[in-house]
Amino acid sequence: MELIIFDYICNKNKTVLLQLIINLILKKMEELVSKIKAEFEALTTDANLQIEKGNKAAGTRARKSSLDLEKLLKEFRKASLEASKK
Repeated sequence: MELIIFDYICNKNKTVLLQLIINLILKKMEELVSKIKAEFEALTTDANLQIEKGNKAAGTRARKSSLDLEKLLKEFRKASLEASKK
């Protein structure tokens, strides 16, 4: 009887723990999406400045933004895959 109660408590705690992990992953994904949007806006703004006005500094910023965006997208992909496994 005690073993059954122990198993029930452990399974209940596993469910709660799993839900907490999923919530943390989803929160991380939301933050990443927000960062991706901001970085994409910065990239677009700087790329347009380079294209339309020949602003070399904006081109440098756009290239840096593209690298930062690549890192954020990789992080998002990892978090998304992790969330789909749960």
